Amino acid sequence: MLKFIHLNTDWNAEPNAPDLRVEQDDTSLVAYFRPNPFLYPDYEGVSYILVRFVNCEKYRITNINDHGWYLSQCRFSGLAPAWGEFYEISGDTRDDLDATPWIAMNGLGARHFHFYFRDEALEVKALNWSVQTKS
Repeated sequence: MLKFIHLNTDWNAEPNAPDLRVEQDDTSLVAYFRPNPFLYPDYEGVSYILVRFVNCEKYRITNINDHGWYLSQCRFSGLAPAWGEFYEISGDTRDDLDATPWIAMNGLGARHFHFYFRDEALEVKALNWSVQTKS
């Protein structure tokens, strides 16, 4: 059974043009994206939100978008609580149902993190995560 833990309760990505970018080093992955100041006014002067994944084993950026999610083309459609959010998923994450190849890193973390953006989704297997802002 899948379990979804909602992780971004007081922030989120810009809904129309999040401008997702990722940078990796040996075992850390950092995802940069524009914040949503429309729903979260505290982010009005923030250029980017940075989510750092530590001890990252692998990641991938899939091409599933909001249209595909609502048309049940995503393996978590109807299972994840909502589109456009950041989750930790536990249970059988059915990784084989998405053909997008994983990018291997040197970490050993196995927690499954999944972030839905407007035109893509970021999946990460890592030990932990943290968030910070960049003005």
